[in-house]
Amino acid sequence: MSLPLQLSYIGLEDAKDVKSVELTINGKAYTIPRSQLRNGTFRKDLDVPLTFAATPLSISVCRKKSRLHFWRHPTSETFTISSADVLSRLERQVFRQKRSEILITLGFVSQTAIANTVPNGVSPSPAETESQQPNTKELAVVQTDISTIYSPGTSVPPKSEDLQSTTQELIDICPRFRVLVVGKSGVGKSSLINRIFGLEVAQVSKGRPGQAAIEKELISEENNRFILHDSRGFEPAEGSNYDVVKSFIEQRKKMQDVKDQLHAVWLCFQIPILRYGERLLEDGVEAFLKEGKEALGNTPTIVVFTKYDRLLSFVRKQKAADPEAEAKRYLQAYCIEPILDFTGAADIAHVAVSSKRKTERGLEELINLTQGKVSKIFSAPGNTVSPVHLAAAGAQRMLPTLKIELSIEVGKQRYWRALASSANFQNYKMLNCLGVIHTDIVLVWNFYDLDNHLDSKEFRNLMTSMVGELDAPVRTTTDSSDPLPRSDTFSMNPVPLLTLAPVALPFLACLILVTWAYETYQRLQKVHQKFMAYIVDLTHVLEILFLLTADARGKKLTRRAIKLAFKAYYESSWMRNVHEDIGQFDGRLGVQDLILERITSLISSDDAEANVRAALQGLPPLDSENDEGWDDGRQVC
Repeated sequence: MSLPLQLSYIGLEDAKDVKSVELTINGKAYTIPRSQLRNGTFRKDLDVPLTFAATPLSISVCRKKSRLHFWRHPTSETFTISSADVLSRLERQVFRQKRSEILITLGFVSQTAIANTVPNGVSPSPAETESQQPNTKELAVVQTDISTIYSPGTSVPPKSEDLQSTTQELIDICPRFRVLVVGKSGVGKSSLINRIFGLEVAQVSKGRPGQAAIEKELISEENNRFILHDSRGFEPAEGSNYDVVKSFIEQRKKMQDVKDQLHAVWLCFQIPILRYGERLLEDGVEAFLKEGKEALGNTPTIVVFTKYDRLLSFVRKQKAADPEAEAKRYLQAYCIEPILDFTGAADIAHVAVSSKRKTERGLEELINLTQGKVSKIFSAPGNTVSPVHLAAAGAQRMLPTLKIELSIEVGKQRYWRALASSANFQNYKMLNCLGVIHTDIVLVWNFYDLDNHLDSKEFRNLMTSMVGELDAPVRTTTDSSDPLPRSDTFSMNPVPLLTLAPVALPFLACLILVTWAYETYQRLQKVHQKFMAYIVDLTHVLEILFLLTADARGKKLTRRAIKLAFKAYYESSWMRNVHEDIGQFDGRLGVQDLILERITSLISSDDAEANVRAALQGLPPLDSENDEGWDDGRQVC
């Protein structure tokens, strides 16, 4: 690769102590915003690539002030990078280098891609650029002077950063769902937490009980959208834990910020087998249930009876005629009724669960019970989304329906309303408008995406290119690009090497295949169809991805998994039906927002689950340990 280079994005990682970042190139300064999907990360995707040649670029970082007197890094620091530095380290159009423990990444557009946009690889003059009309069917990177897309008399174009993510604003108010789980050792708290929040190993307290233990905020890197407070049970061996738990709950109720309050309490009791001499409630538990109601107040509280599978196994050994019915009768007589007697509350929420994968039950009910109580207690004014409600739905990793419902609610709050004539998007380019919608949706789903793949320019490009299919001729199943390598589920001797072949996508991820992405919102014809397709397509791809990675607990998200989900949807009749429906929708404005209603119906259709499973059918097994590049399997950018 030779000069001049075309800078397309800049990213900084391992920058948790950094307050702000500024890039200076060709004498112009650009603020690099903090990433909304990963802590300690800054990133800016450049809508129009910047030429980088003779003059070095500089990156200025301003760090947060430290209380330590011997802090080894200055509060302000500037890193200078020359084109020679870049060329010496450039690999596949990406430059990476650590400076003062901060990983700097610079992405460049390949010269092949640039040549594809300009005859003979020669840059046109501004007049030629203005006169050329790019073909939307061709592979193109549009490099336009942003001032030329505004007609005389319009205001100065707004900055893309001015479109603030609604989801991020809610997360800033309540970053994590805070839950207290009470239960003696061995009742199954770890497996319960692991399964609901998608962890490999939950960090429950292993030391002696006490105030310090319950106050400790347990946060997992695998899912940093919830805080676990763990407390041992109330049996005699636990000493004065009853007072500790009561005091902790009362203190949390007095917290001013909603993010510091307790959002839910799960009281966990193992279902006792009376024949084995087991008891449901120890003395401390009885006292807490009788006297703790005042301490709990309106804090969402649910009694969780654990190890229901153990009860079923016991009942089956007793040769009961109907083991399921007998287990329910036993649960009612020896668990639910005693709890109701002690609390005196006929409406106390309770659920029996089994967290073992093969005998799993009750976990979805526990999530829904918790969500219902949280949305009621921590409701927001009007029809706005509660930050705690969002935190609870985002933290759980079992029910995609909750993610979808919250995505819709967040969208209704601002950017999805009146998409054909929205005041929010006036004078913004479509790329920026779709970008903030993309961020809003992805943040709700809360994948374990350490490398920020779902927020990457490449994935956004793929989704935008998929929306471009609205303008393409109707495609049959035989028209798709190279089929996915799939293992034969029914074969006695499958060839494992086939499953390791790179996923060949229908589009290049390094480029946007549609020129309308660079048009201003109000100048684009049938703009509502583009928004509708992007919202629905992205949601469906994430639904497929959610189910595809359901068994990959504790494993970070890979590009291969995203590519599999993307292509599975792209090649499905599901996508074709969605695009056909949207293409026939005129979006006329009336008393009701018909566009919003149609988006909701397309996302929440009754056959969505069947469509997800059909799209996944026959896919190769997912190996979460291996990854691949976005454009592996086809021409490299």
